[in-house]
Amino acid sequence: MNRLMLIAAGMLAVPATAQTQTDMNQQAGSAFKAADAVMTAQWTRTYAYMKRLDAQDTSRGGGFGYAAAALNSQRAWLKYRDAECVIEGGEFAGGSLQPMTRAQCAARLTRDRTKQLIALRWKHP
Repeated sequence: MNRLMLIAAGMLAVPATAQTQTDMNQQAGSAFKAADAVMTAQWTRTYAYMKRLDAQDTSRGGGFGYAAAALNSQRAWLKYRDAECVIEGGEFAGGSLQPMTRAQCAARLTRDRTKQLIALRWKHP
């Protein structure tokens, strides 16, 4: 079987669900909002943890500066995410796929950042 026949067979095996581009854009936007809510909750926990690390470390006259570094990192990351997703969405600039592509990018990067924030808590005793 050639590739086209395999694709056609696969399409017949799975019932198609009619979906508009607007629906797909909304779903991508919802996925991003959900990922952002999870990241925000994790950010709150990680930032509080970094503040506790600073409070525990009196050897440096007020702590190492974990909380300030974490805050600067988060702010820079947000700028990076937004700019990166503009670039990814640029492939479809002005088209109906652009909002979906940007939202998918933002959701993916936000899920990745959540994992990074979780890992920060385990890298420091």
